Amino acid sequence: MFASGIGYDVHRLVEGRPLILGGVKIEHPLGLEGHSDADVLCHAIADAILGAAGEPDIGFYFPNTDESIRGIDSVEILRRVREIVVGKGSELLNVDSTLISEAPKIAPHIAAMKERIAAALELPVTRVGIKATTNETMGFLGRREGIAAMAVATLNRA
Repeated sequence: MFASGIGYDVHRLVEGRPLILGGVKIEHPLGLEGHSDADVLCHAIADAILGAAGEPDIGFYFPNTDESIRGIDSVEILRRVREIVVGKGSELLNVDSTLISEAPKIAPHIAAMKERIAAALELPVTRVGIKATTNETMGFLGRREGIAAMAVATLNRA
């Protein structure tokens, strides 16, 4: 049976944190606030995969109350999420995603993001989609207060 899941994540931009998106450190004066490295792209993809498998969200598996995972690399979260769904007999087929950010420019980093995510999920790069858009200066994303991501994943479920 084929199953799809969706994921969404958003984090506030703050001073004093590195900006990590899709497992790639991007030069920017602000970074994303969070318990982990706050990589919204990886978090949205993880939730999409878990949703397709009928599993709880990443907050269930990686709660922000667990100090042992403070600062965890979100690419590691993707690896672990893949292990969860494969361990239940599912095959991950593809993921597609969109980052929503006024700045920095995302396009120069997409190839590196796809490589990191594909490696973590053990997928060919051609099965990882990443796009970027702005919020046309509207709302908190448009005011550059945060960055959001949405994703969809497709599994072949046992």
